Amino acid sequence: MAKVKKIESKQMSFKESMPYYVLIAPFLLMFILFTVLPILASLVLSFFNFDMIKTLQFNGLDNYVRLLINDEIFMTTVKNTLVFAVITGPLGFLLSFVLAWFINEFSPFIRTLLSFMFYCPSLVGNAYFIWQVAFSSDSYGYINSALLSMGFIQEPIYWLSNEQYLMPIIIVVQLWQSMGVSFLSNISGLQNVNGELYEAGAIDGIRSRWQELWYITLPAMQHMLLFSAVMQIAGAFSVSAIAVQMAGYPSVNYCVDTIVSYLSDVGGTRYEMGYASAMSVILFIMMALSRSLIKKAINSLGND
Repeated sequence: MAKVKKIESKQMSFKESMPYYVLIAPFLLMFILFTVLPILASLVLSFFNFDMIKTLQFNGLDNYVRLLINDEIFMTTVKNTLVFAVITGPLGFLLSFVLAWFINEFSPFIRTLLSFMFYCPSLVGNAYFIWQVAFSSDSYGYINSALLSMGFIQEPIYWLSNEQYLMPIIIVVQLWQSMGVSFLSNISGLQNVNGELYEAGAIDGIRSRWQELWYITLPAMQHMLLFSAVMQIAGAFSVSAIAVQMAGYPSVNYCVDTIVSYLSDVGGTRYEMGYASAMSVILFIMMALSRSLIKKAINSLGND
């Protein structure tokens, strides 16, 4: 495949780019106030004991030692978080792209309707209430009722109180709710791929839709795919509300509790703010490393 050489754009002077800086200034200010400063504050607090009443007491790396060596619950939540991230992150990203790719082939009206239908779960914060009803532990739950009526079981299954079922159920619900921003970004990216690239590809010998997808569509959507992947991995690492609402907190033997749910308990209930800050720093590092790996994988698409 012939590669198109990148044309270097002329670098604008500071005066010429001033209007753009003015336009992004409000967002940049909000980003600094509500993202950068809290991250820095968490990093600093992670080296202190702080309960929001007493004065700060410096304790060095004690919070991190306690987390990584002495806190078995935290290590369990790390394992659960990684399971969610490894399964729901890539699978949710793949599902969102495949669905967007299929839906993009329909007419504008059908495409808009289907996009709205798949995006709906992410619009409703407590949409997983229907899953609570479906997996209710009595005979009135949709799944228990169906299984009982078909003779597959003789008594209701306690879906949300059994370690064996909880993790798969939370994973399914998380995947169902993951068709959000990343799904819409993939639709947008597919709509904005230059049609001339496909014409050029046909001249160069591309004959199938799979070749178009691999050699044209994916490389042309690198930046959008990166954004979609980052949003998916961020959602996978921050799973909390679904697990708490479906299984309660703590869940049975902490089998579906995540770093975020444990962090919320330590910081919001126990007010151990230094300890909670250390957890948030570790979670931030995990997410940053995963983002770096995703960026390398997606950027390699354009080098094939």
